[in-house]
Amino acid sequence: MRLLHTSDWHLGRSLHRADLRDAQAGFIDHLVDTVRAEHVDVVLVAGDVYDRAVPPLDAVQLCEDAFVRIRAAGARVVVISGNHDSARRLGFGSALLDQSGVFLRTAVAGCAEPIVLDGVALFAIPYLEPEAVRGELGDARGHVGVLTEALARVRAVAPPVSVVLAHAWVAGGQASESERDLTVGGVSAVPVSLFDGFTYSALGHLHGPQVLTESLRYSGSPLAYSFSEAAHTKGSWLLTVADGGLGGVEFVEAPVPRRLSTLRGELSTLLTDPALAAQEQHWLSVVLTDTARPDAAMDRLSARFPHVLVLTHEPAGVSRSEQSYAARVSGRSDREIAGAFVAHVRGTPSSPAEQALLGEAFEAVRLSGASA
Repeated sequence: MRLLHTSDWHLGRSLHRADLRDAQAGFIDHLVDTVRAEHVDVVLVAGDVYDRAVPPLDAVQLCEDAFVRIRAAGARVVVISGNHDSARRLGFGSALLDQSGVFLRTAVAGCAEPIVLDGVALFAIPYLEPEAVRGELGDARGHVGVLTEALARVRAVAPPVSVVLAHAWVAGGQASESERDLTVGGVSAVPVSLFDGFTYSALGHLHGPQVLTESLRYSGSPLAYSFSEAAHTKGSWLLTVADGGLGGVEFVEAPVPRRLSTLRGELSTLLTDPALAAQEQHWLSVVLTDTARPDAAMDRLSARFPHVLVLTHEPAGVSRSEQSYAARVSGRSDREIAGAFVAHVRGTPSSPAEQALLGEAFEAVRLSGASA
């Protein structure tokens, strides 16, 4: 059996103000072409099909088109829900879709029920929000606890050759700026050892393609969804599974609709430097270092670089305390920002009890958004 491991499509997402619908449609075209050219039997989608719980209608249409076209190209599809998806919405009609060769798995109850295709057992474990599945997996708590219990149930029934899909942050995986935190102030990463013994584990959540072990991999997102992903090579893992276990695994690069770059310097230099010609058609994040903020900087930059998405001003020689609020909080978590605010207003750092209270407040906000 030949399988194509993908994840984190995030249909409906934009890159700052750039519309990615055409780029996402281009990835689907590439996926269908790969299924045909490589004689793929099963396409795996390891969560975050959509970018939000209630996706825009054109994203839903693109997803439907993708599934229909993949099936027409000869492959079946196995999909799990991710932390960005609404499990109930994505899983609607799953029992009927099974008959068409599209297998949607979004509920805890189906974790240990294999999907057997061409003699290979596939176990699809959707993203497990600990609070949302409390009681369904015994008394398991936290991300490590619920995934440990789910995989124990799978392991109890799994045959020697078995493939697992999961949406989680596994220790050793490298995050970028565009993944949504799975917890605020808690432990979200789970150990690699949880996946020991399976023929292959197809992971979703982290956006960079990564090899944690030969049989444990992230495919990453098909497109760059933040400037922190500019250096990623996007794509999918093509693998062969047979009676003897895992065969070859190779990376299939995805098309790049437009490259991402970050430019830094004074405006006059950026506008005249011939060495920057290659970046003129890139999506750009620009940091101006002029002592004073230049007039009409965006308009002047856009005349040469028509795809500037982010423009910030960080004057050379200015300390962090003198920078803008956006610059000072860049790269800091919500909890760190709130703690710094308390210290600024009161003159003393927040106590451990106050830090815990802030963590609980942000976790409650995150959970309310995830359940929408």
